[in-house]
Amino acid sequence: MSKAKQTSESIELGILLALSGGIMDAYSYMARGKVFANAQTGNMLLFGIYLSGGRWNMALHYFFPILAFTAGIMLADIVRTKGSTKLHWRQLSVLFEAVILLGVSFIPLSMNLLANSLTSLACGIQVESFRKIHGKGIATTMCIGNLRSGTENLHHYFHTKERHFLDTSLLYYGIIACFIVGAVIGNAAVQLFRTKAILGCSFLLLISFFMMFIDWEKKEKELAL
Repeated sequence: MSKAKQTSESIELGILLALSGGIMDAYSYMARGKVFANAQTGNMLLFGIYLSGGRWNMALHYFFPILAFTAGIMLADIVRTKGSTKLHWRQLSVLFEAVILLGVSFIPLSMNLLANSLTSLACGIQVESFRKIHGKGIATTMCIGNLRSGTENLHHYFHTKERHFLDTSLLYYGIIACFIVGAVIGNAAVQLFRTKAILGCSFLLLISFFMMFIDWEKKEKELAL
C-alpha cells in the first residue's frame, strides 16, 4: 500500500487521530460521568431511557453532548467552506480541537455537562474533518463503520484472494486497534491525572497539526532521485 500523498489521509495521521479518539471517549466516560464523547448512538440510547423514565436532568446530560457533536460537524464544514490563505482548513480544525480540549482540562467535575459538551464538540469537528485514510472512508472517532468495512474487505479477500482487499481490511482493523489502545491509555491517564488526562489528546492533536505541514509528495520525489 503506497503512502498517502495528502497528509490528512496518511496512515501516520490516522493513527494519531484514532489514539486521540479513544482517549476522548475513555476520558468522558470514566472521568466525566459516563457520557460518551464520540459514541453518539450510546448517548441517544441513554437519553431515550432517561427521558422515558422522566429523569429530565439525567436526560440532558446526554442530550447536550449530542447537540455539541452536531455543532462540531457544522463548525468543521463552515471552516472548510470559508477556507484559509495561510493554513489548510483541516489544520485549523485540528488546532481548534486541541485548544478546546486544553480548555476542558481546566473545567471542574461540578461542570461535567459543559466538559462533555465541549469534548463532543471537538469529536464532531474531527469526524467531519478527517474522513479518509489512503482514499478509504475511515473514521477515527468511532469503530462500527470500520468494523463493517474491514470485515467486508476480509470476506472479499477470502473469496477472491486479491491482496489489496486484505491490505484494506488490515487498515480498517489497524485503526480500530489504535482506537482501543487510545481507550486503554485514556483510562490509565484518568486514574493518574483525573480531569487533566485530556491534555494527552491536545498533545496528540498538536503533533497532528504540525505533521500536516509535511509535503509527502515532495518527499516521495526527493527519495526517488
